[in-house]
Amino acid sequence: MEKLNIKNSILIGFTLFSMFFGAGNLIFPPLLGAQSGSSFLLSILGFLLMAVVVPSVTVIVVARHQGLKNLTDQIHPYFTLLFVTLVYLLIGPCVAIPRTASTSFEMALTPLIQEDNRMLFQIVYSLLFFTLAGLVALKPNKLKNLLGKFMTPILLILILIVFLGAVFLLPVHIGNPYTRYASSPVLSGIVDGYQTMDILAALNFGIIIAINIQDLGIKKPKRVAIEIMKAGLITGMLLAIVYCATGYIGMHSSGMFDQVTNGAQVLVYSIENSFGSFAQILVGMIFFIACFNVCTGLLSCCAQYFQELVPKISYKKWLLLFVIFSFIISSLGLDFILNMSLPILSIMCPIAILIVVFGIFKKPKQIKE
Repeated sequence: MEKLNIKNSILIGFTLFSMFFGAGNLIFPPLLGAQSGSSFLLSILGFLLMAVVVPSVTVIVVARHQGLKNLTDQIHPYFTLLFVTLVYLLIGPCVAIPRTASTSFEMALTPLIQEDNRMLFQIVYSLLFFTLAGLVALKPNKLKNLLGKFMTPILLILILIVFLGAVFLLPVHIGNPYTRYASSPVLSGIVDGYQTMDILAALNFGIIIAINIQDLGIKKPKRVAIEIMKAGLITGMLLAIVYCATGYIGMHSSGMFDQVTNGAQVLVYSIENSFGSFAQILVGMIFFIACFNVCTGLLSCCAQYFQELVPKISYKKWLLLFVIFSFIISSLGLDFILNMSLPILSIMCPIAILIVVFGIFKKPKQIKE
């Protein structure tokens, strides 16, 4: 097979989208919509520039160089070892993976349980969550079959339902923009989009997407790179559509909020007032699917990278290690880890942007087929 057909290209695009779209991606656009109000259009354009265009370009640039290692090795092999390993640890078991369990538990189950039992329920939930994600990640070349074929379409349908509920079941109350959106709507949107930090994920997701493309019969590295680029474009379009829809939900009811600071609050308000008693089920399903997809994708990427870095330890052993470590962090103090890691992440993102700019202008190394 020389190239993927349209159906499989969309499947790979859906799979990549599922690995990007987590809880933060759900929360930021509604908050932007609620805070920007009548300045929403310009604000969302800035947001899309940083949260869609930059990650999509990053995927394409890394694919053009046929892998992040080939790109960063042209800076220095030691830089590759230090930077790439640190990024995988930060977007993996140290921060992002534990947060998927904590966030999905908070949004799906916390409103339903008593405070006295919360810790026990969270430990049990995290154990089941990571066990299930680990089982799915055992076959990284088959992620497309679950994430691409089933989980992503279900998630998109649920988001569409929420969007239609806001449009047709809620009154329009568009408020005045907060000060920063009134004075600099595009720049404020760019700053909000930067907070997704998806550029770090975009640098690294190609390692698993390539495996799934190869599983569909594409073996030549250059052709795999082209298919990854196509997946990046499809993912970018999906992200843009979903961000506009969820941002509109916030803008639609922005006049109902007074100094809102939490995007989840905006989303839950819209769902509760649109769907009543069914709201909690809908919220729980959306956040669980989004967080589970990201968790599975990150577990696979991290295990694959470290298996290539240290071949003596198998993929399954790395996967088990990351599942156990993520469970411990999720159960024992994620807030501390976040507070410690956010300054590091804030430094890593500008470096990642510089790498992408370097990759745009640097000619790819010649790699044997």
